[in-house]
Amino acid sequence: MSSFFDAKLPTKVVKCTINVQPILAGELPKSENIVYKDVVKKWLDNLTHFGNIEFSLELVAADHLDCKYIFLVSSTKKEMMKASASYERWNKNYTLVMYTCSFTVPEAFGEIGAILVQNEHHKEAYVKNIFLDDGNITFTCESWIHSKDDNPSARIFFTNKSYLPSQTPTGLKSLREEDLKSLRGNDQGERKSFERVYDYDTYNDLGDPDASSDLARSVLGGQKHPYPSRCRTGRERTSKDCCSESRKTLPFYVPRDEEFSDTKIVTFGARKLSELLSDLSELYSTMMEFLPSFLKKASEVASKLYELVSAANGNAGPTVLLRLINDVRSCTKTVVQMLTNRAEKKEPYSWHRDEEFCRQTLAGLNPYSIQLVTGWPLMSTLDPEVYGPAESAITKEIVEQEIYKQDNKGFMTLDEALEQKKMFMLDYHDLLLPYVNKVRELEGTTLYGSRTLMFLTSEGILRPIAIELTRPPNNGKPQWKHVYIPSSEDRDATNAWLWKLAKAHVIAHDSGYHQLVSHWLRTHCVTEPYIIATHRCLSKMHPIHRLLSPHFRYTMKINSLARAFLINAGGIIESNFSPGKYSMQLCSDAYKQWRFDREALPADLISRGMGVEDPSAPSGIKLAIEDYPFANDALILWDAIKQWATTYVNHYYTQADLVGSDEELQAWWTEIRTVGHGDKKVGWPELNSQGDLIRIVTTIMWVASGHHSAVNFGQYTASYHPGRPTIARTKMPNEDPTAEEWEAFLENPEDALDNCLPSKNQIEEVASTLDALSSHSPDEEYIGSKMEAAWEADPVIRTAFEVFSKSLKKLENDIDSMNNNPNLRNRVGNGSVRYELLKPFSEPGVTGKGVPYSISI
Repeated sequence: MSSFFDAKLPTKVVKCTINVQPILAGELPKSENIVYKDVVKKWLDNLTHFGNIEFSLELVAADHLDCKYIFLVSSTKKEMMKASASYERWNKNYTLVMYTCSFTVPEAFGEIGAILVQNEHHKEAYVKNIFLDDGNITFTCESWIHSKDDNPSARIFFTNKSYLPSQTPTGLKSLREEDLKSLRGNDQGERKSFERVYDYDTYNDLGDPDASSDLARSVLGGQKHPYPSRCRTGRERTSKDCCSESRKTLPFYVPRDEEFSDTKIVTFGARKLSELLSDLSELYSTMMEFLPSFLKKASEVASKLYELVSAANGNAGPTVLLRLINDVRSCTKTVVQMLTNRAEKKEPYSWHRDEEFCRQTLAGLNPYSIQLVTGWPLMSTLDPEVYGPAESAITKEIVEQEIYKQDNKGFMTLDEALEQKKMFMLDYHDLLLPYVNKVRELEGTTLYGSRTLMFLTSEGILRPIAIELTRPPNNGKPQWKHVYIPSSEDRDATNAWLWKLAKAHVIAHDSGYHQLVSHWLRTHCVTEPYIIATHRCLSKMHPIHRLLSPHFRYTMKINSLARAFLINAGGIIESNFSPGKYSMQLCSDAYKQWRFDREALPADLISRGMGVEDPSAPSGIKLAIEDYPFANDALILWDAIKQWATTYVNHYYTQADLVGSDEELQAWWTEIRTVGHGDKKVGWPELNSQGDLIRIVTTIMWVASGHHSAVNFGQYTASYHPGRPTIARTKMPNEDPTAEEWEAFLENPEDALDNCLPSKNQIEEVASTLDALSSHSPDEEYIGSKMEAAWEADPVIRTAFEVFSKSLKKLENDIDSMNNNPNLRNRVGNGSVRYELLKPFSEPGVTGKGVPYSISI
């Protein structure tokens, strides 16, 4: 019987092309005095590196058990060098370095299903893709391949054809499991930068007790402080707290393919984001004074350098450096224009207007907090023995008096307003009240429990009715609460100033809730366990892995940077938001109320009373407020995502039992529920049918794209501090004042407001941070704009994606039409800024629009 590789069997030649993406080695320039010769040297070193790479390759047959064919491809092999000069190894656009070889393969080898790649060089290499001309087979890699010196194991890549576990070809089954096993690791030791291991840990690295006892923080995760899991790094524990992980090693580990691209890094002014954030505290005052002129100079220098390098290359060489220089040039111009626009476009006193104050709850940074009032009186659920009387001080008489003043088309009783769904509220009373006394012990901040009541007028406009601020009992003092109502200076100047101050406190509460809960917790934080479980449980060839993968780009990296510089002890959040050192503990309390089944957009709207199911409505949801810009745009986007997910899921899961019998899928959902979100026991849907799976993946895709975009990319516009203070530093003037304090307020109420608002340093720190966090990278991938190679390989999925993409382009036009409708008054507000946060596409930079696939910043 002839051997499979018997020389007498007919053979064929298969050409293989490996495309490697060049990456600029080393650190990017850090200072104003950029030494460009160092950059050029590193660039040239990188070219030498590419000339020395060699790969060992093994082809794997899909339908033959353990059938491999081995070949060594090297850029230094003489037979590869004969026909080319040095630059002919690059593709036409000089964006990829190409390596080729040929396999002599027996005809009986069958369909090729996988390729094993080993990097023989001492440096890692980023492999974009691999092509075989035998049937135009593509392996989409988009991955760093470690050096054999770091890890002798070969990397496994599968073709772009997707398989459920039960449909996996015989020759690929063991590799499928082997690849997953390599990603799970062994839960031992500290992770190394070249590794690709995904594992779980608690948030035990936010504090730094070894540096100072003031920087010690509770571990988030577990029964006392429930919280989602993060990626395990395996760093050593601190010497002063065996439960906390050391912060000595920066940057924090993330699996290698989760790192930012060079283009992403260059977006932040030719400095890595981690460097930017860590240096902000020292740079703010100087930066705000000199940054515009410096950036203009930097842009001019970059332009000149671009011309010089272009001339030196004769436009015939690799343009890696040119692309990076051009990115710096473009980004600095964008920031200069951005700083100019801030001064030109901002309407400095619009925040005084009550209508704008309320409009922001529907079309501002945090459209996730407003809720319908469904019962009266307003009551707290907190223990009255600890926090004082539970009933709100906002009375029926106050409400009806304000309704009469606010709506000039007729009086309405409170009961009628409740029945007609006209009363709405921001309710931060029970979440904040337990922290009031603790926060008041901190320097430079204060806190209240707050309720803000609003009325929907006959014109469809929200107007404020009352603000209630509450302080719990403390040190023998009883509970203090006060109700503030809208007042004008020409009628009652004192109460008008108290009203402005009360609004400042409420906005500070909303700012903190937005950043900690609507933004960080409900998008960044809850998504990380989905990413970890996807890599640990779903093979790269699993169709659901390939559906979700674009929605996870850069999220783990940005989360690691947040742990390092934003949400850490003494970091930007603690230093600039009212809860201070208790910010993340408050975030943990909010997680107690979080439920996966309410993260779907329709479920979220219904849970807040902002919508009801209505089959006759365009999206199946009738809104409580017709002119609710966020919800109107979001429902269209949600429907598009859901339809795309429906077609995709039904294509691969033609029967319900395929869902239940998919062991990878079931392991994935179980691990998300019991490990990644192990502290949450309720709110998890079953996964037994196509419909269950569609709801689950649509929710995950929505949170990573639409939800995050709605709460993130408007932050630059909102960074004007009187309109969006992040902290209230002083208590209300009428809370137990001394005679001298009250007299000082009456004589100079402007000073009272200035002292309450953030300090100059806080204003600069927050504004600079929000500028960075609101920016789109030049390599941003917007939802529906890029078709993944695996989707394109399947005709049904390709067609479904094209439909999805068209629906998003239509959404762009629909939003423009709604913004031009004068009857939709809530769509245009402060400084004539239109509501565009859910327009799917955008240019690079700070634009206030654009919906990336993922939480990429």
